[in-house]
Amino acid sequence: MKRANLKPVKLKKRKFTLVAAVALLLANAIPAFAASFDEARALYTDRKFKEAYEIAATLANGGKADAQAMLGNLFENGYGVKKNPVTAAQWYLAAAKQKHIGAMFSLAMLYLEGRTGKIRMAEAMKWLEKAAKGGHVPAMHNLALLYSGAGGGKPDWPKAIKWYEMAAKKGFGLSQYNLGLLYLEGKGVKKDKVKAAEWFKRAALKGVSDAALDYGVMVFRGEGVQRDEKIGAEWLLFAARNGNVIAQNRIARLYSTGRGLKQNTIEAIKWHLLASEGGRTDEKLDAFAKAASKADKKKARERAAAWRKLRK
Repeated sequence: MKRANLKPVKLKKRKFTLVAAVALLLANAIPAFAASFDEARALYTDRKFKEAYEIAATLANGGKADAQAMLGNLFENGYGVKKNPVTAAQWYLAAAKQKHIGAMFSLAMLYLEGRTGKIRMAEAMKWLEKAAKGGHVPAMHNLALLYSGAGGGKPDWPKAIKWYEMAAKKGFGLSQYNLGLLYLEGKGVKKDKVKAAEWFKRAALKGVSDAALDYGVMVFRGEGVQRDEKIGAEWLLFAARNGNVIAQNRIARLYSTGRGLKQNTIEAIKWHLLASEGGRTDEKLDAFAKAASKADKKKARERAAAWRKLRK
């Protein structure tokens, strides 16, 4: 049973993490202006963006950081105003200079994505680090990604490990997963399959499907943990149900052979169909499906359709 192609930082993990707008706006509220800003925040939550803007603009022009951060968010997303990333950055910067952690993170992301005209890596790194030091967990993760070479620079593994560990210990699933990958491959740390499995399991429990896949494979094969094909298959099934196409392919094979779980032709074909749609082809499973009865193939198609409907 082959493992997924593991890398220290998977390409799909290079997509930087964003925080919800409401979470951003909750940061650093200023008690003296709480009533007015609470009204703006309530209007924002109700998606009455123009009304929220009117209140926030007055407070922001008066130098209130939380209102400045809200204006940044409104201009970034085009909520109640014309979308303007440059203006958004100006307001985020004003709030960030007043130590508004959420604004620091959002400003860094605008710079990192080049949304103000060009990528400003040095400024992005500066504000990400300030946000991370202020306790912003997604900032810790994104900073670790950059130190892992995700931005195209040379990896600085000690710094990457530092920030992954900080975010991972705070329960951030993607950091837990990437830390597991680093222990598995020995990047920046001594190779340790036991620690890799521990971090994969933590991330899997947070719902990270890639972690569930890799942990399931390790349990199935007895790498870093006690071997148990049944439990390994359960983790693979969890990943498959969460849309991981590699896990869908693996679970289809297990259902076809009866390893780790009871043999089930219909389920094998169902997961093979779904994995194939996701780009994971398999000639052996093609042949297995072809040899199945028409009734089983029909039921498999029906179950696959039902699964797709649930995922919408």
